[in-house]
Amino acid sequence: MRLLKARATPALVASAIVVLGFFAFRAHEHDSRALHPIAAARARTPVLSARRVADLLVGTVGDGRLSQRLADTLADPALGGAKSQTCLVAQRGAHRIYSQAETQSLLPASNLKLLTAAAVLDRIDGNEQLQTELRADRAPSNGVINGPLYLVGGGDPLIGSAAYESSRKYPPPKWTKVESLADAVVAAGVHEIKGGVLGDDSRYDRERVISTWPPRYTSLGDIGPMGALAVNDGFEAYAVQHVPSSAPARHAASVLTDLLQARGVTVDGPAGEGRAPASAVAVTHVASMPVKDLVGEMLEQSDNDTAELLIKELGHRFGGAGSTTAGLGVLHATLADAGLPMAGWTAVDGSGLDRADRATCRLLVDTISMGPHAGEIVDALPVAAGNGTLAHRFIGHPAAGRLRGKTGSLDGVISLSGVVDSSVGRLSFALVMNQLPSEAVGLHFADAVGDILAQYPDAPKPDDVAP
Repeated sequence: MRLLKARATPALVASAIVVLGFFAFRAHEHDSRALHPIAAARARTPVLSARRVADLLVGTVGDGRLSQRLADTLADPALGGAKSQTCLVAQRGAHRIYSQAETQSLLPASNLKLLTAAAVLDRIDGNEQLQTELRADRAPSNGVINGPLYLVGGGDPLIGSAAYESSRKYPPPKWTKVESLADAVVAAGVHEIKGGVLGDDSRYDRERVISTWPPRYTSLGDIGPMGALAVNDGFEAYAVQHVPSSAPARHAASVLTDLLQARGVTVDGPAGEGRAPASAVAVTHVASMPVKDLVGEMLEQSDNDTAELLIKELGHRFGGAGSTTAGLGVLHATLADAGLPMAGWTAVDGSGLDRADRATCRLLVDTISMGPHAGEIVDALPVAAGNGTLAHRFIGHPAAGRLRGKTGSLDGVISLSGVVDSSVGRLSFALVMNQLPSEAVGLHFADAVGDILAQYPDAPKPDDVAP
C-alpha cells in the first residue's frame, strides 16, 4: 500500500481524529504506563489538532512497517528449529510495537546479567567500593610483622597482575592491580614478615564452580574458580591454556609473596590459607572500582567472574550466606518487589552460563525499560560498532553507533537486548533465540533485527502528511 501524499483530506482528518480518540481511551483504560514522558510532551498539542492526526498516521505506518519486517525476518526457514524457540519484544515507552512469544521461558545466555545488574544496583550503593585488606595479629613494630600477614578478600572480582590484565580479550577499564597491594605494604614501612602470607577468602562459600558447568568453561578462560579472594580470576596459568587454581586464596597469597620479595621485603614462611582472627588489626588495604563501575564492566565485557561474585555478595549481605543460591534468592525477591514479571525465570548462576537458566523476553525488556536503575544499566551497555562485546559487530550497518545492547551466546543460543534511539524516541527490545543451527546463523539474524530497529520509524515526517 502506497503512503498518503502531502496533504490529507478533511474527511480523512475527521476519521483519524475519531480513531485517535478511541485508541487514546483504550490506552488509558488498559495501560496506565502509557502516560510516559513522550506522551506528556505531546499533551501540549490540542486534542483535535490536525498535527495529532499526522503524528498518528506516521506512528501507525512506522509501527506497521517495523512489525512486518520483524515478523518476516523471524519467519525465515534458515532459523530452523529456532523459529519456534525465539522470543522478541520491541516497544517505545510502554507501547508494545511488536511481540512474539514474549512470555516463553528460554535460555537467555549472558542476557541474564541484566537481571544481576538490576538487583545489585538496587541493593548496594553504587559508589561503594569492595575492600581487599591486609591484617595482622598485631600492628607492625619497627617495620616487622610478627605472625602471619592475612590477605583478606572482600569480593573484588577485578584484582590481578598487569600481565594477566593484558592477556584478557576485553581488558577492564580499570583493574585493581595486585602490585598495588605490595606497594601499600612497603609504603606502610614493613620490611619483614614473620609467618608468611595467608589468604583469607571466608567472606564467601567454597563453591568454586557450578556443578553443571562444563569443564571447558574454565579451560577456555570463560570463568575462573569463584572466591572472595581470587587474583587473576583464580588462574595459576593463562598464557596458552587457562589453569584454574585448586586453592584461589593460597594462590593469591603466593602471588603477593613474590611481589613483596621482589620489592625487598623479607617473607619468612610459605604462602598458605588461613582465616584472620576477629581481633586482627588493619595494616593496609586497596579498594575496588565503585560497585556501579563493576556492574558496568560486567555488562560491557560480559564478565562472568564479575557476575558470579556480585551474586555471592548479594547473598553475603542480604541472604544469610555468601553463596550463589542465597544471592539468587535475593535477586528474585528484589526484582519481584520492583514489580518485574518473574514468571518464567529460573537460574542456577548469575552470569547465564548454565543451560538450566531461563528468562522471558518480557522480563528482559521490562528490566531495561522500567526496572531498578534501568537508565544506568542502559548507559553501561556496549555500543554497536563501538566498544565492549559489540565493538566488532554492526560495523557499517544502520545500527552502528545507535544501538546499545547486551549480547549473549552459548551453543545453539544467541541473545541481544537493549535500546535503539530513533528520531521519535527510544526503542527498547529483547531478543532470545534457542535451538539455532549454528552461531553464525544466530548472529546474522540478531544483527538483522538490530538493523531493522535502527531504521524505525521509516515513515514520512509529520509535516509531510499534515493538512
